[in-house]
Amino acid sequence: MASTPTRRRVLSALALFLAALVAVGLYLFQPWRAFTTVRVDETVVVAPDGGTARTIATGSFLSHEHSTSGTVTVTALPDGTVTLRLADLRTSDGPALRVWLSDQPVEPTGLGRNLDDGRHVDLGALKGNEGNQNYAVPAGTDLTELRTVTIWCERFAVSFGAAALTLA
Repeated sequence: MASTPTRRRVLSALALFLAALVAVGLYLFQPWRAFTTVRVDETVVVAPDGGTARTIATGSFLSHEHSTSGTVTVTALPDGTVTLRLADLRTSDGPALRVWLSDQPVEPTGLGRNLDDGRHVDLGALKGNEGNQNYAVPAGTDLTELRTVTIWCERFAVSFGAAALTLA
C-alpha cells in the first residue's frame, strides 16, 4: 500500500492535470458561447452623393455545422465600392468566426468542410451572430469565381452555414 505522502502527490498531480485539461477544453470550445447572442443592426450602405447601389449578387444561407439562416446581398456603389450585406442573419455564436468568400461550391448535405479547399477571401470577423451587417469586399475581388459566402469557424475548420451567390 502506498504511503500517505506518495498518495497525496499522486492525487495532487492528477488534480493539476484535470484542471489543466478543463482549462484547455474551455479555451478551445468556449461552451458559454452556445448561450450568448451578439446582435448587430447596421444600416444599408448607400452612396454618399445619393447615387443608386447596384445589386451584383444575392443568396440565402443553408445550415452546415450549426443552424444558420439569412440572406446575402452584394452591392456596388457608383464609386466602385463593393459591400457584402448579411440580412436577418441567425446562427450560433462561436469562437473565431469569420466571413469568407470561397471559390468552392455549397454542399447542401455536407458540413461545408470543402470551403477552405480552394481559394477564399476573408472579409473579417463575424460582427454578430444575429442581425444585419456589412462587410467591405476588397477591390479586385472576382465574384464570378468566389461564388460562396460562408460563416467559417477557423478554430475547428467548419462552416456554420453558407450561401451560394447568384449573379444579378
